[in-house]
Amino acid sequence: MIFGAAAVSAGILALNPSFEAGAALGGAFVLIGLAVTFRAPEQWRLLGAATTIIGALLLSGGVIGLFEGALAGTCFTAALLFALAVLIRSSFLMALVPLAVAAALGSSTGHSHATYMLIVREPAITIVAFSLLAAAAYSVSLQVAPAYEKLALVFARMSLLLVNFGFWVGSLWGDYPGESWRAAAWHIPDYVFVIGWAVLLAAVGIWGTLVNRRWVVNTAATFGASHLYTQWFERLGTQPWAIIVAGLTVVAIAVALWRYNAGNRGAASPGLAA
Repeated sequence: MIFGAAAVSAGILALNPSFEAGAALGGAFVLIGLAVTFRAPEQWRLLGAATTIIGALLLSGGVIGLFEGALAGTCFTAALLFALAVLIRSSFLMALVPLAVAAALGSSTGHSHATYMLIVREPAITIVAFSLLAAAAYSVSLQVAPAYEKLALVFARMSLLLVNFGFWVGSLWGDYPGESWRAAAWHIPDYVFVIGWAVLLAAVGIWGTLVNRRWVVNTAATFGASHLYTQWFERLGTQPWAIIVAGLTVVAIAVALWRYNAGNRGAASPGLAA
């Protein structure tokens, strides 16, 4: 359903309507989708959710285009996606909210022929902002009903992914905090991110193991491997012996993760464990 809704939205945008027309069409889809969701019989609610998602994507694209990617447009989009995610209890829309917030901080993706890019313009600010948001969302998940607990955990998980992306970019080039908006007054060298990321991954992984949060442990291990091999090949290059050692260690990590997940599959706890 999500892929279908996204395909419809992408196809409409590919017709290259004006931003005003895209926003208006998106608003109409949202209103129709909400009406079906809350007014139609139960068997029509999935269609209502799909229509709302199509409208949310169209309206978001139209508004961002109208504001030419400015902060106001991305902030509106984040608020819109959050509100609709809560209304129709959509994990997909909630997963997009941190991405919209990240866009407001200058993060994005891009691609050209056979090349895909991750852009994080403010690594330090991204790390701090999404660490706080992840902690807040996790705290909320402990206080709300199960339907909303799921949404809060989706938000927390996406925020944790963005924290790791911030560390990843910072570990390569360092950061000048606030450079996107003003002249940067100070520089954070790359080794601060290298060390900080390693310490954070170890601490989070240990915590996840102690409280049986398998998703946290697997995420920490995945980004731990990314961190290790990023620094490994940045400093040692692609020498044959370096590739052989890297291959052996990644096999060891994979076996350890497999054994961990096999041993805890039957004892998954609620929350971030799944």
